[in-house]
Amino acid sequence: MTQNNLPQVAVGAIIFKENKVLLVKSGQAPAKGKWAVPGGKIKPGESMADALKREIREETNLEIEVGDVVLVFDVMEHDEKGRLLFHYVIIDFEYSYVRGELKPGDDAVEARWISENELVRLDVNIKTLNLLKEKYLFGVK
Repeated sequence: MTQNNLPQVAVGAIIFKENKVLLVKSGQAPAKGKWAVPGGKIKPGESMADALKREIREETNLEIEVGDVVLVFDVMEHDEKGRLLFHYVIIDFEYSYVRGELKPGDDAVEARWISENELVRLDVNIKTLNLLKEKYLFGVK
């Protein structure tokens, strides 16, 4: 594994507002083309909370409050020869919406507050879907 393939730490935010969850349609790996919680990589010297506040601001134009860790998981992708393309260690946090007008930006193709009814019609990242169903019973109706 080369230096470029070393695991990278990323953070994500589970944010609810008025019985809807904030999801973004990602324009980049590891969730390219899928709906997932907003977030991104931690920069060197940046705390997890600061990284997530920055990523949420960049991807959605929203300001948030820090909450608790709700899920930690790996995402790895290999090429057809089995070589590692990327490896992320992702830490998802609960956050509270504070203020701001939702607007997609950075690598988010779209950003929306999603209801439970809408969730079943979208191509949602499986980790996001499982977390919403198992921890919040969101989308299990």
